[in-house]
Amino acid sequence: MSPLPAARTGRLRRLWVTALAVALFGALTACGSSGGSASDDAPASSGAFPAKVDTKFGTVTVPAQPKRVVALGWGDAETALALGVQPVGQSDWLAFGGDGVGPWAKGLYTESPAKIGTLEPEYEKIAGLRPDLILDVNSSGDQTRYDTLSKIAPTLGVPEGGDQYKISWQQQTTMISTALGLADKGEQLIAETQRKFTAAAGEHPEFKDKTITVGSRTSAGWGAYVEGTARVDFVQALGFRNNPKVDAEAGADFSLQVSRENLQMLDADLIVMAPIGIDAARISSDPLYASLPAVKKGHSIVFDDQDISQAFATNSVLSVGYALEKVVPLFADALK
Repeated sequence: MSPLPAARTGRLRRLWVTALAVALFGALTACGSSGGSASDDAPASSGAFPAKVDTKFGTVTVPAQPKRVVALGWGDAETALALGVQPVGQSDWLAFGGDGVGPWAKGLYTESPAKIGTLEPEYEKIAGLRPDLILDVNSSGDQTRYDTLSKIAPTLGVPEGGDQYKISWQQQTTMISTALGLADKGEQLIAETQRKFTAAAGEHPEFKDKTITVGSRTSAGWGAYVEGTARVDFVQALGFRNNPKVDAEAGADFSLQVSRENLQMLDADLIVMAPIGIDAARISSDPLYASLPAVKKGHSIVFDDQDISQAFATNSVLSVGYALEKVVPLFADALK
């Protein structure tokens, strides 16, 4: 088929990116009721203060162990919770509701945090929480957002090269644990989680060097995630190679729009798709998707369990263990 005209392609791309961001990242104006309490029961620091962490915006200095943390980045709150620190405010990117975290982090808050918007955080609300540290590590890397937040409190932004949510759970854990004075605990969490990946990869040598497409479909269209993003990092740690056709077309965004005319680009040894804001059946019953060679062979997965899909998407040091337990058997079955 002939390619779409450039103007129409541009309009479709903007619509798709907007829809994906809204659906994937949850409500822009998500908010909570209570203000949360100071983290007086935070674990004892294992690091010296002032703590210094390098970011895209320069070195951030945390003068003393934080007592009131606001976590805005994707999975930043779960990372703090894994370290024993309860944020007084957080963003709920995947619209979990409740305390704003997945079931793998259930019960880790003793008092519910205030809810802060995601793509457009309420700066006055953040200031009202009187934070002494703001976490915006797994984030867009927008300069204006960072400048505004850093006027409220020391803000831990994205690492160099980490714009548009391109940061691993290891980087996220290292940066946040250092800023909290808990670097030793962060290293321990990383080591424990990496052992789980090593064990899973060792149990499934059939994953080694198999190509994989990790994609999604929204009401606006189809997409595939590019190398350097959380979902792709996850499958690469198991031995898979990201679809080279997708990476060849990758831009600055965390994912690539795929038109129906180019849906064959999704084909790989294994295809893993997540519905975002639509029923899973809209993927699995689509005739064009069903025509892909991998799908015909049964080498495809469409997530229809919300907890599994969200664990895979969250990719925090807390969620990846849950995701490994649930998705590795699905991968193995699909490759048989």
